[in-house]
Amino acid sequence: MQSDSDDPKTLVSTAWLAAKLGDPDLCVLDASWHLPDAGRSARAEFEAEHIPGALFFDLDAVVDDASPLPHMAPSPDAFAARMAELGVGERQQVVIYDTVGIFSAPRAWWTFRLMGQHDVAVLDGGLPKWRAEGRETKGASAAAVLQDPWGARSHLARMVRSMAEVADASARGEPQIVDARAATRFRGDAPEPRPGLGAGHIPGSRNLPWGELLAPDGTMKPAGDVRALFEAAGIDLTRPVITTCGSGVSAAILSLALERIGHGDHALYDGSWAEWGAGVQPVEKG
Repeated sequence: MQSDSDDPKTLVSTAWLAAKLGDPDLCVLDASWHLPDAGRSARAEFEAEHIPGALFFDLDAVVDDASPLPHMAPSPDAFAARMAELGVGERQQVVIYDTVGIFSAPRAWWTFRLMGQHDVAVLDGGLPKWRAEGRETKGASAAAVLQDPWGARSHLARMVRSMAEVADASARGEPQIVDARAATRFRGDAPEPRPGLGAGHIPGSRNLPWGELLAPDGTMKPAGDVRALFEAAGIDLTRPVITTCGSGVSAAILSLALERIGHGDHALYDGSWAEWGAGVQPVEKG
């Protein structure tokens, strides 16, 4: 049974997706990704099992190749070229999932939104919920199907922030900065999974670990609960927000949650701690 809360621009249920599988106007993407110390291959797992008809969206390939930082957003032209190569149509409804539930899929959602594509949603609960409901999966990948060529693109600059802009926000207290990392990493009590990075957080930022937004089944908590969690973290939802994390992946979970509750004035710090924690900027602990 489809949910009344299904929204093809933010989150859709497994029932919603199951009802639309096979629709030529639908594109399903597996955007699974894992932290460097996880010892997992998202692509190999996709080849072993995925939702029927899904294509693999590689967060480490759809990137700015010139940047030394991990999976930084590509240029609009590079993004369009990769989507054409992958077989994603410009006018298709895109649904993105991952193998955790809601973890890396929102980063792909944010990238599509950054590029001006609005008909894109995350599968609530991802592959774990799909499997738990006994729905069909397949192994091996299908060949890409040629879609209409993508036209000229430009990205929505308001959705992304640079280190200089975040430094200014940190100094002024506006926009508010909210960090999706685990509390131990935010406080500086635990080491970062990437070598060479300091511990702590951006001065003046608040912490809302991304896992707190999710229910035990990996779906996003109801909008009222999500709103309360942001407010409990010290975020004023009448003011703009910058989301951040370790490398710009889980920050997108906060961005998706903000969009879901109707708070559209948000941007993501693409470099996140992979850039800030490299020793150039001031750091707070505790």
